[in-house]
Amino acid sequence: MSTRRHFLQQAGLTTLALSLPFSDSIAQALGQEQKVLRVAIMGLGSYGSRVADAMKDCSRAKLVGVISGTPSKIAQWQQKYSIPAQNCYSYETVDQIKNNKDIDAVYVITPNALHKEHTIALAKAGKHVICEKPMAVNAQEGQEMIAACKAAGVQLLIGYRMHFEANTMDIVKKQRAGEFGKTLFFQGLSGFVIGNPSQWRLNKELSGGGAMMDIGIYSINGARYMLGEDPIWVTAQETKTDPIKFGEGIDETITFQMGFPSGATASCLSTYSLNYLDKFFLSGTKGFAEMQPSTGYGPIKAWTHSGPLQHTHVTHQTTQMDEMAAIILDGKQPLIPVNGEEGLKDMHIVDAIYQAVKTGQKVSIPK
Repeated sequence: MSTRRHFLQQAGLTTLALSLPFSDSIAQALGQEQKVLRVAIMGLGSYGSRVADAMKDCSRAKLVGVISGTPSKIAQWQQKYSIPAQNCYSYETVDQIKNNKDIDAVYVITPNALHKEHTIALAKAGKHVICEKPMAVNAQEGQEMIAACKAAGVQLLIGYRMHFEANTMDIVKKQRAGEFGKTLFFQGLSGFVIGNPSQWRLNKELSGGGAMMDIGIYSINGARYMLGEDPIWVTAQETKTDPIKFGEGIDETITFQMGFPSGATASCLSTYSLNYLDKFFLSGTKGFAEMQPSTGYGPIKAWTHSGPLQHTHVTHQTTQMDEMAAIILDGKQPLIPVNGEEGLKDMHIVDAIYQAVKTGQKVSIPK
């Protein structure tokens, strides 16, 4: 009888293991606890709050620390998220985090122009870094960030939440499997009407640019993962209707075109002056895919020539942080990369777009 019971127990464990993702199956089937990535958030603005709230539902990532230049925010977050005092730092004391063994990684959600400084400091402190997009204000800074993290032996990931979104991944898998035939064209429309003119996103010294840095990068990134290749040239044109609000170095609207090695092309729009622009369209010789909204906080709506996609909405940042924990802790390889090199590719394209706007010429993109 005991032999039969033992057999049934083992069979049950095997069945459970086969039904779970490989990275989770053994530990869960045997009742073992998985490692949890202990995360501090640096930059306690609105998006930092969104990530913190989403992490309440994470199974592999936990918010344990904060870093901010505003003492009142630290106090508020301590109370709201039960952050212990020893895991709280200011920008001036952040180097002390190297002595804190209770923090594994830091999510940098500060203004774009501070990403390089903060990432390098955290790498030197021995912490893995998740850096919000865009990773920097230009490709040179991105390269320096990658080099610093490699030298320190820590991982650098970029906060590309859409790389883990179910509809997005479904379309990417279909494209890779050839369901659309040869993909020939991508359209990306990314925009909204920006509000407060005094916010840091409209300050060149902090943002490094305008709509392109904030929202246009979604179309750049989307074109790359939906076509499955990297562009080799860009052309671009800028339109500015309000030079007071959108001063020197702050792009209001840019239309840009990209060419790819296969012959595919992309036509994209990035703007801070039009609402309801959140659409991706992919066209191939055998079918198409469309997403609208395509990169908002959700739910994402998507369909192909075969009909609508039916995926349950999960808060993007919850999935993102659990998946990034698996990357850092387990060495998981995501379908669409989120490493520093992935962010650097986008920065090379952003640099080329700004150069094309300035010169009016087609600009080649470094490989």
